[in-house]
Amino acid sequence: MKLRKNDEVVIISGKEKGKVGFITKIDKKNSRVFVKDINIVIKHRKPSQQNNEGSIEQKEAPIHISNVALKSKESKKGSPIATRIGYKITKDKKVRVEKKTGKEI
Repeated sequence: MKLRKNDEVVIISGKEKGKVGFITKIDKKNSRVFVKDINIVIKHRKPSQQNNEGSIEQKEAPIHISNVALKSKESKKGSPIATRIGYKITKDKKVRVEKKTGKEI
């Protein structure tokens, strides 16, 4: 998986298309990511012994990894630009780079 926690991403498809946020959690097994303040769902909790009153919670739902792309640092004014990620192998380490510009991330 080329994206990492705290990467700034652009949503490229779905109801939240065009919005920008930071990755808070990654689920590698299901290929999904959680993006801060994006794809908010409402959960209704029934009353239980621990929670005498029921409650309504808002939480982030996961988004499939194919529906997000890394936000380019060189974005135009007004709209964010998504970029693809590649790898460049140097002498000592493997580095993530933007495919179009070749700059390190």
